[in-house]
Amino acid sequence: MQALLEVILPVFLVIGFGYLAVWRGWFSAGGVDGLMTFTQKFAIPCLLFAALARLDLGQSFDWRLLLSFYAGALSGFLLGLFGARLIFGRSWEDAVAIGFCGLFSNSVLLGLPIMERAYGLGALSANFAIIAVHSPFCYGIGITAMEVVRARGQSGVTVAGKVLRAMFSNTLIMGIAAGFAVNLSGLPIPGPVNDALDLMVRAALPAALFGLGGVLVQYRPEGDMRAILYVCAVSLVAHPAITYGLGRALALPVEGLRAAVVTAAMAPGVNAYIFANMYGHAKRVAASSVLIATGLTVVTAWLWLQVLP
Repeated sequence: MQALLEVILPVFLVIGFGYLAVWRGWFSAGGVDGLMTFTQKFAIPCLLFAALARLDLGQSFDWRLLLSFYAGALSGFLLGLFGARLIFGRSWEDAVAIGFCGLFSNSVLLGLPIMERAYGLGALSANFAIIAVHSPFCYGIGITAMEVVRARGQSGVTVAGKVLRAMFSNTLIMGIAAGFAVNLSGLPIPGPVNDALDLMVRAALPAALFGLGGVLVQYRPEGDMRAILYVCAVSLVAHPAITYGLGRALALPVEGLRAAVVTAAMAPGVNAYIFANMYGHAKRVAASSVLIATGLTVVTAWLWLQVLP
């Protein structure tokens, strides 16, 4: 219970305040759109750039960490994809969008603050290693699967071009790529630029959490409740359980196991809705899954913190 009060609850209070502010009309929906544009396209890419530019790549990128987390993520995608198709009879396009909900956990807006409050700022290196691969991996899987099922006879070259254009127009991926480039080149970041980055980084998570609460106001749970609850089960139970089992089997160090499981146990990120909206499929399921699973994470994240060493 102490972990719930001290670690998880403050994060969700910020989200809840954003929700309340927009719901009561104290903060406009347009203001939330601007805030989320700032965080998603500027502040969080700066956060990822700064973290990866300074990261000890050799120490942080443990293959056991990445295998444990991403095998769980891929399992979540496949469970969502084939569950939507075989259990709920959805079209292949809907099934891919629902599978993306099981694939894309909220690694930044929920995973980072909960991990930091639970284990301290120094415990985030493994999280950043996961996040460095997260957007490229998830969007690569999701966009490729969607373009394949929508191909309708198009050539492989055309499909590959669409995938690459969609991938490299994503600002999160651009921030990650720039951070890797600076890290691998060994170029120093000038002092004023470094200080400016730190200012952006400090603004990123609080603003994003408040904005996430405001965005969730428009995600009204409606229809498709069986599919929505299925997505919640895949995201909050199956993904972290598979990650935990693999991490234990591979003797993943405690720090890595914590980062992998906490990140895996997060609700689908807003990007799950963005992906569904981008392709116009399963938008209600994606939107409601983000809202309901985010609320359920208050309890499920606390339970996973009790399981972890």
